[in-house]
Amino acid sequence: MDVLSHPRESAKSTVAHVENTSDTDPAVLAQRWLTSLGDAVESKDVNLVTAHFLDDGYWRDLLALSFDNRTLHSIPKIEEFLLQGDRLRESGLRNFKLDGQPELTKANRDFTWIQCFFNFETNIARGRGFFRLMRDASDGAWKAKTLYTGAEEWKGYEEKRGPTRPSGVDHGENVERKSWKDTRDAKKELLDSEPEVVIIGAGQSGLALAACLGQTGVDALVVDKFERIGDNWRKRYNFLVLHDPVWSDHLPYISFPPHWPIFTPKDKLADWFEAYANTMDLNVWTSSTIREATYDDDSNRWTVTISRAGKAERILHPTFVVMATGHSGEPNIPTLDGIDKFKGHVCHSSQHTTGGDFRGKKAIVVGCCNSGHDIAQDFYEQGADVTIVQRSKTYVMSCDEGARILFRGLYEENGPPTSDADIMFNSRPYHMIQDLNRYVTEEIAEADKELLAGLTAAGFAIEWGPGKAGLMMLYLTRGGGYYIDVGASKLIIDGKIKLKQGQEIDHLTETSVVFADGTEIEADTVVLATGYKNMKTTAVKILGKEAERMGNVWGLDEEGEMNAIWSRNTGHPGLYVMGGNLMLVRFWSKRLALKIKAQVAGLAPIKAN
Repeated sequence: MDVLSHPRESAKSTVAHVENTSDTDPAVLAQRWLTSLGDAVESKDVNLVTAHFLDDGYWRDLLALSFDNRTLHSIPKIEEFLLQGDRLRESGLRNFKLDGQPELTKANRDFTWIQCFFNFETNIARGRGFFRLMRDASDGAWKAKTLYTGAEEWKGYEEKRGPTRPSGVDHGENVERKSWKDTRDAKKELLDSEPEVVIIGAGQSGLALAACLGQTGVDALVVDKFERIGDNWRKRYNFLVLHDPVWSDHLPYISFPPHWPIFTPKDKLADWFEAYANTMDLNVWTSSTIREATYDDDSNRWTVTISRAGKAERILHPTFVVMATGHSGEPNIPTLDGIDKFKGHVCHSSQHTTGGDFRGKKAIVVGCCNSGHDIAQDFYEQGADVTIVQRSKTYVMSCDEGARILFRGLYEENGPPTSDADIMFNSRPYHMIQDLNRYVTEEIAEADKELLAGLTAAGFAIEWGPGKAGLMMLYLTRGGGYYIDVGASKLIIDGKIKLKQGQEIDHLTETSVVFADGTEIEADTVVLATGYKNMKTTAVKILGKEAERMGNVWGLDEEGEMNAIWSRNTGHPGLYVMGGNLMLVRFWSKRLALKIKAQVAGLAPIKAN
């Protein structure tokens, strides 16, 4: 059997290299393992189940065996999880069936595994799974390095699609018939009903979640402070273009057309969001803000007062509020001595629009991640004399080579269906990604070696991320710390963007920035690309004391699951958080919609933790 020469994924394991793969049939081995696992699950014998895993194997479960995201690493942890509440018996996990053709895949330069999708059921759900099998060094048997189980729909609450889609019209006589538009406008204004969910923020997070909730039959209202849907992108700096490729950026249910550019300009994306909201019949109130929000623990209901520009204030009583203003919080603006004396212009990167106002003048950009580099390049191209300040280290990969290698086999032209790619990507335990991406990061660095050598020679400090695993682990643990190069690195190498490395700002004078080492650089404008605070800061700003109950958002817990975001509990029983890039939002919006539907339908309890 041929081993795939362009692996979809990479992995590091302690088990021995697979030998004599030409004498094996992946389809037979995969079916044999899955059938045996299914028999063990049906027997409810936990020891039999865990015998199907490597000693360092993982089981990642998203809402199928518990109403949470869980990652269990090692046989003892898997056993503990399954024994809690007699989970196998109570869940009714059963009916494992292969879905697709098993593949023998060269995982990285050292190891090989068999991987395949499968379908399953529980008492209340239909789900989809994915496994990766490696040969156990101790006995030669094929066992799971990773097993993923995820709920895809609740029985009795399936999405109305395909043969069950709505008709769109009631044929026959109806003397009080209303037009589709009149009915839609009334629903959008909530004239006859209240939503179960109020979503704050109409960016990708809010729109994707509202779409998924709508398809599960949960009424949701999206509230946004801007005048138009998409303004959260329109109002960013003029030359902003997504650094992620189009194949990873589709929204739920509606993919970009095949002629869409690989990298999407921010204004084009904003218009797409507006069209998406209309096409998906989403209820969005723009120019609206939350004036007050309180929660009643006895009734599990909020009282939310919404101020609307030019319209009457509304009071709603949803079961859930979702913060969808992004996974970051308020702008992180450092305290700078002398800022009150500085005669120039100072702003955070979130407020920057164009460098064109500073043609022929001196600009300093503090911060060396995506926004900092983009803004520095903008200043240079608009004719300013610009210096970028790198205070610590930054991971850098080229957009062309890095993105191609990072997403290879998943998100690329002629890649697998997006729904398959999403499960393959998210079936990988996050702690395991550190090992997986170490090899990927090495390959990207080799492809970018001239770029990295040039940056190093220019005095730029390179970061490699946790475990030298590059961009992905930096994103999961910090939400930043990297730059996907679209041109600024070459400008730094060539000295067209000046670099100040390793020094904090000591103070500002009327006309300059003075650093801790005593050096001084004249400036007409200073842009602080210094990142953002934890998302909880924005939640507290909008929701007040109710948000004080939630924990910090983002970063990994002990199991390697993200804290207080997506379908994770936040510490407040009626509050969830949705955020992340388009790729993550697309996958996780459905998981949060499923969890909320389960709670609204009485399948799952409403609780804080």
